[in-house]
Parts: sequence; structure tokens; C-alpha cells
Amino acid sequence: MASVSYQIANLLEKMTSNDKDFRFMATNDLMTELQKDSIKLDDDSERKVVKMLLRLLEDKNGEVQNLAVKCLGPLVNKVKEYQVEGIVETLCANMLSDTEQLRDISSIGLKTVISELPLGSNTLAANVCKKITGRLSSAIEKQEDVSVQLEALDILADLLSRFGGLLISFHTVLLNALLPQLASPRQAVRKRTIVALSHLVMSCNASLYNKLIDHLLEGLGSSTSPSVSRTHIQCIASICRQAGHRFGEQLWRVAPSVLEHSTDADEELREHCLQALEAFVLKCPKEVQPHIPTIIDLCLKMITYDPNYNYEDEDEDCGIEDEEMEDESVSPDAEHDSDSEEYSDDDDMSWKVRRAAAKCLESVISTRHELLVEMYRTVSPALIARFKEREENVKCDILSAYTALLRATRPPPALQLTITPSDDSPQALLLQRVPALVRGTLRVIRGRSVRARGSALALLRELLNAAPGCLADHSARVIRALTPALTDKSTASSMKIETLVFVVCLVRGHPANTMRPHVGALLPAILACVHDPFYKVTAEALRVLQTLVKVMRPLEEKGDNEVVELEPPPEELKKYIPDMYKCTLVRLSATDMDQEVKERAIAACGQLLCHFGDHLQIDAVPILGSFLRKNQRALKLSTLVLLDTLVQNYSNALSIELLSKVLLEVPPLVCETDLHCAQVALALVRSACVTCPAALTVEARGALTPNILALAKSPLLQGGALKAMLEVLGALVRADVAGCSRRELLALLVAPVHQLQPHNALPHLHKQAFHSLAKCVAAVVVSGEGGEAALEVVRSFLRDAQSPQADVHHMFALLAVAEIGRHLDLSSIPNLKTVLLNSFAPSSEEVKSAASYALGSVAVGNLPQFLPFILKEIEAQPKRQYLLLHSLREIISCESCTPEGVKSLRPFISEIWLELSKHCQCAEEGSRNVVAECLGKLCLLEPQKLLPHLKEFLQSPEALTRTTAVTAVKFTISDQPQAIDPLLRACMAELLVPLRDTELGVRRVALVAFNSAAHNKPSLIRDLLPDVLPTIYSETKVKKELIREVEMGPFKHSVDDGLDLRKAAFECMYTLLGTCLDRIDVFEFLRHVEDGLRDHYDIKMLTYLMCARLAQLCPAVVLQRLESLVEPLRATCTMKVKPNSVKQEYEKQDELKRSALRATAALLQIPEAEKNPHLMDFVTQIKSFPDLQPIFESILKDSSGSTTVDSNLMDQS
Repeated sequence: MASVSYQIANLLEKMTSNDKDFRFMATNDLMTELQKDSIKLDDDSERKVVKMLLRLLEDKNGEVQNLAVKCLGPLVNKVKEYQVEGIVETLCANMLSDTEQLRDISSIGLKTVISELPLGSNTLAANVCKKITGRLSSAIEKQEDVSVQLEALDILADLLSRFGGLLISFHTVLLNALLPQLASPRQAVRKRTIVALSHLVMSCNASLYNKLIDHLLEGLGSSTSPSVSRTHIQCIASICRQAGHRFGEQLWRVAPSVLEHSTDADEELREHCLQALEAFVLKCPKEVQPHIPTIIDLCLKMITYDPNYNYEDEDEDCGIEDEEMEDESVSPDAEHDSDSEEYSDDDDMSWKVRRAAAKCLESVISTRHELLVEMYRTVSPALIARFKEREENVKCDILSAYTALLRATRPPPALQLTITPSDDSPQALLLQRVPALVRGTLRVIRGRSVRARGSALALLRELLNAAPGCLADHSARVIRALTPALTDKSTASSMKIETLVFVVCLVRGHPANTMRPHVGALLPAILACVHDPFYKVTAEALRVLQTLVKVMRPLEEKGDNEVVELEPPPEELKKYIPDMYKCTLVRLSATDMDQEVKERAIAACGQLLCHFGDHLQIDAVPILGSFLRKNQRALKLSTLVLLDTLVQNYSNALSIELLSKVLLEVPPLVCETDLHCAQVALALVRSACVTCPAALTVEARGALTPNILALAKSPLLQGGALKAMLEVLGALVRADVAGCSRRELLALLVAPVHQLQPHNALPHLHKQAFHSLAKCVAAVVVSGEGGEAALEVVRSFLRDAQSPQADVHHMFALLAVAEIGRHLDLSSIPNLKTVLLNSFAPSSEEVKSAASYALGSVAVGNLPQFLPFILKEIEAQPKRQYLLLHSLREIISCESCTPEGVKSLRPFISEIWLELSKHCQCAEEGSRNVVAECLGKLCLLEPQKLLPHLKEFLQSPEALTRTTAVTAVKFTISDQPQAIDPLLRACMAELLVPLRDTELGVRRVALVAFNSAAHNKPSLIRDLLPDVLPTIYSETKVKKELIREVEMGPFKHSVDDGLDLRKAAFECMYTLLGTCLDRIDVFEFLRHVEDGLRDHYDIKMLTYLMCARLAQLCPAVVLQRLESLVEPLRATCTMKVKPNSVKQEYEKQDELKRSALRATAALLQIPEAEKNPHLMDFVTQIKSFPDLQPIFESILKDSSGSTTVDSNLMDQS
């Protein structure tokens, strides 16, 4: 402390120097010290520093003054409250000084102090605000000096935006001071008054709010001056933008007045009226609905308002120009553009009216998706006609409005709707507009405005998303318009990149045979871009090149990677192949190339070799081998894919020695740390085994085998990586690679299990590893000689199962038999059934489960032998019924995956259905669920025959039967197209009747089934939502009749039987957000979400996720209801756990608070949410809690950093 005081004293002494440089350096050093978190000032130092800085504000040197002002910011948080109040007092006094420079510097000082006042310290902020506010209001009212008045208004706006809630006692005084300023003759005063008023309405009470609106409407009604009307309408628009959540209730009386003034002769007044209407549409979507038709008509009229320019000549020449543009690139239109740009009239303000109309139209389009059909009939042609707009800003806004229309037309991804021109849908109406749309857009692209061309390309990209393939008939014209921008050296790099991005969309959005005739016109320009000096242009050009390769000579797969015989590429394109390969290889071999370019070059080279390998000389393998040693994952993955392509298609052209050296680089990549990389590496090894087994030298095998075995034991091995592993093992055995025979590999795979001892088995091998190893064993056995040798291996495992040393040995033996039995008929082994049924008896659940799995899997190998046996056992063995049903489920699941399996299962379907129907009323829920899954999967195989039977079960008087039937319906709905889909669509209303069942259990499973339909096939339930949603909403209510008290010793415990039902209902609501948002009344939806925020722990967690999703999907609606959302979030974050609670309660409460904070962070991401006083007050409160503040900061940091991944998505797998 002493050293700090000494240092400060030295600096203060230098600040009194006559030399301005000394004063400047000393002030700069003081600022550096004040910015340190560790500095602490004693009372004397505080007083001296404050006194000196206030003195320096009057320094003759401007640079010293500026530094002194900057020091006030960090000083506010380092000195005591009374010192801050003293600073504010002095600055306010200086504001009234006769010296203009001192007034200005004091004004900046006050703004600095206000911006640095801590939000958490309400006492300091309140005292300072009260000191400033009175002075400011009197300065505003006096109007003696306009410059003082302007500064006072500026400071007041800052003050109200940060601390409006602390100034409630001053709100009336402030409003009375501000309202007269709206009539000020100075425009700057009026504008700053509007800003201050818009911040005031965020926190003022309802009576003041109404008073302000009354004043504005009264002024509008009695005004005869356009200037006054402009000010009042600007103020209305600003209030709506800042406090849209409160403005909705006033809209019924404000909107008519604004619409009345929108036809005024004054152009600026028209512009402000349109801006106000845009704010109404965006901020009050529900209340503005009755005025939408009027607003659209007004915008369509105003968008053509251009009294000072004649478009007639242009319209007459339009067709001729388009014809000429087909042949020559830019000249005629360039002349026209130059004429437009030469036209200038400084007094012409009509473009502002047109721009405001375009922006207002865009807001209507973005928020009123229900009017799409009508918009395509009226708005669409009007916007297309205005693509000829002469003013760049207006043209870009018109293009942006049409892009919004296309974006709204794009159907939800889950629906996968097809566009039918005969249908009266928005997509069909769009297809009718495509020719005019393309014609207008190409004229913009040929123009000179870079910004407008970028907007036009964005529009075309969105057009391809909304109507894929719609540019097939216009491709030649589009490409002719694009190529000049790619070849012209004067074209900006950003324009080239946008053009290349669109070319990729164009080529990918159409069939190869449609685009192939145009490749010759594109390639020279693309090859020129590959050599562009800017790396981003090069990278994008390489991506286009890769896409064009697929078009020039497409490969069609017949399944199992069997490639059909291909015709040679067209003669006119052959000449480009060497140039394409050469320019790609140059980028590939350069050592100083950007990483993105190198990755694109690898991908393009792989595509070239895959499609044109027979036309090229391959010399890239040594370079690719070196890439596998690089510490860059994307580079290694691309390289492995390319090498795999080379080995599969051009093994004859590769030397064994060269390939063996590459394979030596592969073993380090086969590990569990990166399973995707391991999968691709294993695919390369498999291809080498199949095409060049000699390349697997002793050295390569020695390095590879331990890694393969280590990965086989990994608990993480599953999915694609496991499949690749099985293919590699099978390929090794079939290729008869030395050291990798069936016997040797089998011994290596079984060893990890046999080495386990009973007392230490589990810590050394994860449960999942047994399943993976068993599949590996089966792959090796089935790929070997087969026949008697394979049966002998099975007998060996059965002996292990009969007399196991430990449960793990027993389980592994059963799993191995199961996997082998899937591929081979084991019915010739006499004691197989006995051993498997006896394995149902041990106490270990893992062994029982493995035995059940084994019986089902073995039955797949010979259904006629085993399936009747299993059905008979289900009937005869009630105690083993659950395990036997699992065996039956395994059979159905496995056989229904392939056409051959379905064919072999079909003769037994009736028998299986009959047996399952006997167990629909099983008392055990687990058994019922298995029965339901089997029934559902059987329905998928024979829907015409079995679905009527399932509907009969839904009418059963037994509640358990209805429960099973509804669960079975859930299993008939998958995310892939099925033969049952049309039948389900026809009877979905009937299948959803259980949603209104009298039994709780039936209603719960019905909600789960509905959720499955909404998630996997929303098209099944979209049209039923008006009838179903009220039922779902009713299930979200807490029903007191379902809450009962249970006595547990001396304590009474409340049990809510309706909790699971409510949870299922909220899960349905969450799913509908993602798939059927356009069919939901979001205001009604949000009302039920608000109820859920006060419900049980599980419900709260769900509704926090919904709040976050709604903030992204419907920000305007959420902004209006922020107050009702913030209070329950606040209650959760401030809740205290009882002192005697168990550890789990603390953990549960912490997780709840974390979820509430995530929802709050999502609400903060809504545009203009920071202007809501309730939300900001809550955020301030969060930051004042030491336990919540670091968590909240971390969440904010994560949410701002992760733009590509949506962290608010719930795992619904």
C-alpha cells in the first residue's frame, strides 16, 4: 500500500508541471495504474487523485484533458461512493460553464462515469443517478444554450438505458421535461428527445406510458406541420422498437393514425410512417394482424414511387436487351447502368420512401408465413418488376425482400415435400414466377453494383433451396451471365467467391445430365480461378472443380460399392481433364499453401482419380503417404479416402512396394481416440487385402495386428468403425495373408477373455467389449473354410457355456455362438437348444440376456427349426417369458432388415401374431413393451393385413391391451419411408383416439406415440393439430385430483400421479417446435410453456429448453412475453436448498439453475432483449451472486462461440 501511495504521489506531482509533456505522461501512467485490478488507494490518495483529475479537465492542452476523462472510467470502480458523487457534482457544475471546451469535456466525463457505474451496486448507482437527473431535467427545460441541451439529452438517454429502473421517482419530472422538446425548432434536439423517451418507456409505469402515447396521438391529430408529424411518428416508431412488448396493447389506436399520415405528400413523413409500420409488424405480430392487408397495399404502392425518373424506355428495351445479353456479356446494359448512375438529383428523397417500403414488405414476409399464397399472387410480381430500381440501396433491399419470400417458401426439412406444379401451393406458384425472376435477377448480375450483384446471387441460391431443379431450363443463360465476373481481373475477390459458391449450388441442385452440356462453358473460368492469388478464391474454385467432375462422368453404385461400367467422358470435355489434374496437383504438392486450399485440392484430386483415373497418369501416392504423418485430422481423413479410392480402382497401376510403404503409415491411425479416422484407415486396409494382399508385408502386419486387437477390445467400438473392423478381419482370412489365418486370429481374439479371472474380470474388460469381440470372432469363423471347422468352434464355445470358469466366460461363449449362428445353420448341433435354455437359469443378468440374444440369433440361421420351438417355449415357460420374448424380438428385428429375411419370416407371421396377442395383457410392463415392439415391427412387414387387427386392440375394454396397442403404433412410425405410411395417414385420427382415454397409462403412451410421429414423420399429424393440440395442452396442467399423500413412517410424502403424463405432453410440445412450428399459435403455446416454468423439476428442465428454442425461432413473440418468462427463471436461480437436504438435492438444484441460466442466455441473444428492464435487472442480479456469476459468464462465452452447433437441442434418440 505504501509503495502504491508513493508512486501515486510522484505522478500527482508531475501532473502539476508546467511542461505539458510531463503532465501527459504522468496522466497516462496513472491510467495504466488504475486499470490494474490489484491497485488499492487509501483515503488520502483517493482524495488527491480525484481532485487532480478534475483539475486536469480544465487543462489548456486538449490531449491532457482527453486522458483525464479516460481516467475517470477506471477510477469510478476504485474509489469510495462519496468520491464518485463528488466527481459527478463537479462535472454537472462544469456542464453549465461558459467555456464550451469545458462543457464538452465534462459531458464526455459524465457519459464515461455512467457507462462505468457498476450494475450490481444499486446504492451507488441510485445516488449518482439522482444527483445527475435533477440537473439534467432543469438543463433540458431551460433551453438557454442548445449545445448544453443536446449534451443533457444525450446523457439522460444513457442514464435511462442503464438505470431507468432506479429513476422511477423522477419519471414524471423527466417526461414533463422531455415532451415540450418534441416541438423544438432544432431537429437535433427532437431526435435526441425521441431517443431519451424510447429509453424512458422501458421502465416507466402504465399511466406515464399512456400519457406519452396520448400526447403523441393528440399531436398527430391536431398537427398541421409535416415537421411535427414526422417527429411524432418517429417517436412512435422508436417506442415500438424499444418496448414492443408493451406497445401491442396501444396499437389499436396508433396504427390508424400512422396509416392515415402515410399518404401525405411529404416524402420524409411517408418514409417515417413506413418505418413505424415495419416496427409494428416486427414487434407486435399478433396485434397488427388486422392491418396487414392495408400495409401490404401501401408498400406495393410506395415501392413504385419514383416521380423524378421515367422507366418507360427501359421497359420497352427490356426484351431486346435480354436477347442481346444472351450473346454478348455486358456492353448494352453497362451503358444503361452508366446512364442511371449519371442521373442525380440531390433534392430527390423518393428513394428513401421506396427503401422503407421494401424493408416494411420484408418484415411482413418474414412474419406472415400464412399469407404466402396471397403474397405470390400480389407481392411477388411487384417485387420482380422493381428489380430495375436505379438506386443501389433500394435495389438491394428489394432483392433482400424477395429472398425472404423464398426463404419462407422452403418447406420444413422433416416434411420432404415434393413440388407439384398443379397444386395451389406456394412452391407451385413460385415455379410459375421462375422465368421472370431469372430474367430480372440476371439483369442485376450483369450490372456494375457489386453489392446488388451479391444480393442477386444470394436470391438465386435461396431460389434453388426453395425449388430444387427450377433453373434447368435457364442454366445456359445463368452461366453466360456468371462467367465474365470470374474471368475479369478487376472483379473483387468477394464477388468471385460469391459467384463460385452459387455455381456449386447450381450444379448440385440439378441432375448431372442437365448440367453436363454447360460444363465446357464453365471450366475455363473455373481453372482461371484455381490460379487466383487469393487463397479463398482458389479453395472455392477447387470445390467447384470437384463438383463438376461428378457431372462430367457420374458414377452410379449398385450397392456393396459395385460400380457399373462407364462410357468414356464426352469428347469435348476430354481436353480439360489433363489441365484439371495438373492445376490440382500443383496445389497439392505446394508446401506453402493454405490448409483450406490443400484440403480442397486433396478432395478434388480424389474425385478426379475416381472418375478419370483411366485417363490420367498417377504419381500422387508418395505425397499422399507423407500426409498421413501430418498432425491435421481433416488432411488425414481426406488422404485416406483418396488412397482407398486409388487402391480400389487402380490397383494394377500401383506398385506393391509403394503401397506397402503407405500401409506402414496406417497402424497409428487405428485407435479408439478417433474412431472415424480408424474406420477410414481400416477401409483402406480392407481394400489392400482384396486387391493387393502382397502389400501387407511382415512389417506392416506386425504393426497393424496389435492395434486392431486393441481397438477390438475398446468399449467405444461400434457403428461404422465396428463394421469396418469386421470387414478387415474377414478380408484378412479370405486373402490368406500369412500370419492372419482363421486359427491365428481366433486365438488372438479369444485370448483377452480367457485371460480374465473371476475376481478381477470386469475392471479389465468393458461389457461392450464382449459384444465387439464376439462379432469379430464370428467374422473370422464365417470367413474361414466354414463347414465342420466352423461347427467345431461353436462346439468349443458351447463346452465353455456348459462348464464356465466365470460368468464373463459364460457370457462371451453365448455371444460368440449368437454371432456365428446369425450367419450359419447350427441346427445340426444336438445339445444347442439345451445349453441355451439352461443358460436362462444362472443368477447373472448379463448371462441371461446373452442367452436370450443367442437363442434369437441362432434361430435366424434356421427359422423352421428354431422359431416354432421358441413360440412353444413362450407358451410353456411363464417364468422365462420375458427372456424368450426378447429372443423373438431379435428374430423379427434381424429378419426385417433384408428382403430375403422378410421372405423367410413371412410364413410364420400369423403364428407369431397369434402368440403375441395372448400376452398383450401381461402384468409386467417390460414384457408388454417387448410384445408391443414385436407387434409394431410385424405390422411394417404386412400392413394391409395386420393394421386392422392392431386397431381392434385399441378398442379393447382392457386398459393393458390398449396400452400395448398404442405402444405398437409407435413402433410402426419410423424416420424412413415405409409401405405402411399411406395407411397410417388415412387412419391417424383413429390411432390418436387414446389421447383422450380415461386411463392415465393409456394417455401417457399415446402421447409418447404422438411424439414419435411428430419427430419422425410430422406429415402424419400436421393436419390433425387443430384437434389434437388442445388435448395436449390440457395434459400440461397440474391436476390436484392426481396428487395423493403417502405416509412413510412419521413423514407424509406427496406423490403426483400426473407427472409422467405432463412430462410426455411437454415433450410433444418441444418436438412440435422443430417440425410443425408453422401450424402452431405461438402465443397460446408460450402461455403453456410459462405454466411449465413453475412445475416439477423434470418439467422445468424441458421448458427451459423450449424457452431457448423459442428465442431462436420466434424472437418477436418471446420479446413481448419476456416479463412473464423472467420471473419463474428468477425464482429458480434464487431458490435455496433446505440445510438438511441430501447431496442429490444440491446437485439437482445446481443443474436446474444451470439450465435456467442457459435459457436466460438464449433470451439475451434476442435482438433488443437488452432493452427490457426486467431481463436486464435479472441479469444484474445473477452477476451479483458469486456462485452464479462464473457459470453465467461461461454459458455466455459458449453461446457466442458455438454458432454451428445448437446447444439448445434436446437429445431425442
